[in-house]
Amino acid sequence: MASKKLLFLTGMFCLLASYGYSQRVGASYDVKDSSVVPDKRMPQHTEFLNGTYNFPAKPRNMWEIGIKAGLTNVSGDIPSRFFTPISLGAHVRKAFGYIFSLRLEYMYGKASGRTFNQAANFYKNTAWTSSLGSLGYFAPTRQILATGDLLYSNGTITGPTFEPVYYNYRTTIHDLSLQGVVTLNNIRFHKSKTGFNFYGFAGIGGTIYDTRINALDGGSAKYDFASITPNGVYKSRKDTYDALKNLMDDSYETPAENQGPRRPKLFGDTFKPSGTIGVGLAFKLGSRLNLAIEDRQTFIKDDLLDGQRWQEHAWGDAVLTRDYDSYNYLTVGLNFNIGGKSVEPLWWLNPLDYAYSEIRNPRLMRLPKPVLPDSDGDGVTDQFDREQTPAGCPVDSHGVTLDTDGDGVPDCKDKELITPTYCQPVDADGVGKCPCPDDCKGKIEEVKKTCADLMGALPSVSFAAKSNKLSDDAKAVLSTVAAKMRNNPGCKVVVIGYCSSDKREQQLSWDHVNAVINQMVDKEGISADRFIFNYGQSGGDCNTVDLRAAAEGEDGPNTIEPPHPNLRKKN
Repeated sequence: MASKKLLFLTGMFCLLASYGYSQRVGASYDVKDSSVVPDKRMPQHTEFLNGTYNFPAKPRNMWEIGIKAGLTNVSGDIPSRFFTPISLGAHVRKAFGYIFSLRLEYMYGKASGRTFNQAANFYKNTAWTSSLGSLGYFAPTRQILATGDLLYSNGTITGPTFEPVYYNYRTTIHDLSLQGVVTLNNIRFHKSKTGFNFYGFAGIGGTIYDTRINALDGGSAKYDFASITPNGVYKSRKDTYDALKNLMDDSYETPAENQGPRRPKLFGDTFKPSGTIGVGLAFKLGSRLNLAIEDRQTFIKDDLLDGQRWQEHAWGDAVLTRDYDSYNYLTVGLNFNIGGKSVEPLWWLNPLDYAYSEIRNPRLMRLPKPVLPDSDGDGVTDQFDREQTPAGCPVDSHGVTLDTDGDGVPDCKDKELITPTYCQPVDADGVGKCPCPDDCKGKIEEVKKTCADLMGALPSVSFAAKSNKLSDDAKAVLSTVAAKMRNNPGCKVVVIGYCSSDKREQQLSWDHVNAVINQMVDKEGISADRFIFNYGQSGGDCNTVDLRAAAEGEDGPNTIEPPHPNLRKKN
């Protein structure tokens, strides 16, 4: 029957494990999502998004609560019975990094054992002698004196002997431990994530236990153990266990030998400090649920977990053993991830995910600004420049020198800036064949003017409260700014948004600046490189964006990642 149960449980575990492994494993969290970053790590998150710090802030991650059931076995002087009552446990676990986490675990278990060999020297075990008293004599191939003393073949008289017994025990164990858990396989170089998690753990704690033996039939009369081997004929191990099962009840009424008052007690039972080591394998069933199989061994400095510390010698005395007992938990459990605005427990995430995704598809990586050749220095790259322009001559968007009156002499060399058509053709200085009024003569001023002088004061753009949608009036204002920028191709414009007292204000300020630049690039055709993105400033209205011509040498990014993308408004 036991083998059928084991086969059934094994099949169920394999089915659940295969199900968990086959589940689609999602990608890691978005490093830009500020909702999973605790307030104390927000300064690092902001620096990371602004490109002034290389490492993203560690996200808030879920706690794990687990329940488990399994088998408990004691490794001691008496053989353990593997199929004992089901043991139960529970734990709570929290990650402190992608590798290390702490777990507080409670386990309750019952372990039992029974020997298949007769024990004749049990008189040193006080639990058996106090329960049975003088139960008669038993000494195979030995000579018995009428007085009840044992006489060896050489005539040496020893102490009293008794009928044989079969050692047995049942131990109830309560265990509380704090464990450090080390994850061994979540850092992966060739796969984002995996459907299983392999880990090891070790910890310290405390154990209380109560061990009892089954010495009396019905709690009052001794068992007739001699009937197990009638006429001194020994049975096979299986036959012996079957006979003991038929003979004995399940009372375990007699307290086993214990350390007595020499050892501390807790709730009336023996208390011992303990150390634990173990390994586990968890299979993911979903983002908040996984199945775990664990095996742990616990060590205590005590030789009485099985109620026996005397080693039986076949034809000699009982000898005190020097080894200590330990116990094992083999369990299967379900673990649940709990927490809001948190990522999965970090031991399920691959910390290389962000680095690999950024290398493959850069979003936050600070790439060097491309430098395009402009051999004549007119502001139009050689790729699109139609002529090599003399130094200091203004050009159009194709790099062609401006010629206002169309007389074939560029404005920078034309001494008569506006020559009527009827006075053309002109000479090399752009002077026509007929007299020209004084107001038609002019030269390009050689005094260098700044972009602020050339473009003048630029208008501001207003938004409705808590909105990032541009009104028709705002779009018209931006059209006038675009016209000035086209007439001054060498000038940049700084777009300034205000307010940053909290996350929502920071994000709304970013949204305002981003909306203005997108309008100018997408609708007005102005190159994105001619804008400087500046948000979250103080000293202005939260619903207003100011524009000004950039000073000479002033530079900055034309795009910045949103500080809190989860709070971003959608038009």
